[in-house]
Amino acid sequence: MKKLVTNWNNYPVVEADEITFEYGGELTYKLNGHPTIAHGNGRCYGDASLSESVISTLRFNKILSFDLNEGVVICQSGVLLSELLQIIVPHGWFLPVTPGTKFITIGGAVASDIHGKNHHVDGSFSRHMQWMNVLTGTGQTLTASRHENEDLFWATCGGMGLTGVILEVCFQLKKINTSYIRQKQIKAENLDEVMVLFAEHSDYTYSVAWIDCLKSGDQFGRSILMLGEHATAEELGTKKEKLSPKEKAILSVPFHFPSFVLNELSVKAFNAMYYAKNYRKIMDSIVHYDGFFYPLDSIMNWNRIYGRKGFVQYQFVLPLKESKEGLKNIIKRISKMGMGSFLAVLKLFGEQDDLISFPMEGYTLALDFPMRPGLAEFLDDLDEVVADYGGRIYLSKDARMKKEVFWDTYANAPQFKEILKKYDPDNRFVSELSKRLKLKD
Repeated sequence: MKKLVTNWNNYPVVEADEITFEYGGELTYKLNGHPTIAHGNGRCYGDASLSESVISTLRFNKILSFDLNEGVVICQSGVLLSELLQIIVPHGWFLPVTPGTKFITIGGAVASDIHGKNHHVDGSFSRHMQWMNVLTGTGQTLTASRHENEDLFWATCGGMGLTGVILEVCFQLKKINTSYIRQKQIKAENLDEVMVLFAEHSDYTYSVAWIDCLKSGDQFGRSILMLGEHATAEELGTKKEKLSPKEKAILSVPFHFPSFVLNELSVKAFNAMYYAKNYRKIMDSIVHYDGFFYPLDSIMNWNRIYGRKGFVQYQFVLPLKESKEGLKNIIKRISKMGMGSFLAVLKLFGEQDDLISFPMEGYTLALDFPMRPGLAEFLDDLDEVVADYGGRIYLSKDARMKKEVFWDTYANAPQFKEILKKYDPDNRFVSELSKRLKLKD
């Protein structure tokens, strides 16, 4: 029976058959020959996990092994980060890399090769993986690592599920003493200042900036830089429950907002309030990791504020040498068009040269744009600017990039396509993204 399937941004929506499974052997005989793709908790943005048939991994969600001394986890791909945190944090371990939501699956973390606020220090998720098992398009379940089926390993990390279904994953955790973060917030008057601050504080493990894309003049690109380190027991003082995972939604958006609510004026008003909340230039505090890494997870169904038509989350990265000029160019275009996003997040990436993963050394900016007339054309223009500066678009958040842009900006795309032919010769694993970008013949 078909059902409507979409991801967190509610765009696009497809009608698909859904396959569920609880063990690997069951999945092998349930695949019916129709093009399909794995689909986790639907917290990505775009069409990478959408197809005419989707394989839900949510019932394939057992933690198989957790070495308390070494911090090594083996789990099935349907395990949510939120579920894992509840188990590992009380024992003094944390995720090596985490995105801005804990409600994604481990399989999704691998398929997107997720990055976080610590990429400049710790890289993306693939750096911390030891091995994984993948059900490929040939019908074989293969173990892939840096030493075994290496091409499959790198084509699966960041490969958007196109090599097959990720089954089990083994990866290394990060040791922590408390579940709190020592946070420093610094107000930056403009884009130039925040980029200087990023460089000056590059020794911090975690760094991210909120940026105002609508302000012009001397305050063009004004920002708040947020830095963080895992707090020690001494820094925590007398606080109780030093290793407590805190997971509680305190607010909820009960319905889809009308489309007129999000406009240039409302975004400007939000930006002014958000910037003003930091009433001092520098503010230091001790905060729980939940608020530091996952501020929006405390608001259930926050995606509804963009209305029933949904939204596009547009994320790009520019090479380090081109970042300042490129960011200024792009933000000026956003401001001129009145397309400002109240969720504009700037991060610094370190070096990475994997097969198909998104990060490269430089700055990445992520923005939310509600669906409205003229948006597609505007983003097409931005794609060209990103490409001209040598950057690229994040596939995990893409729902509309033209194939020419992808092939021009992902240098290893031809090699990636050849590996897909090797492990999925009959094109059993196909997504709306792979069709749009012509990744499979």
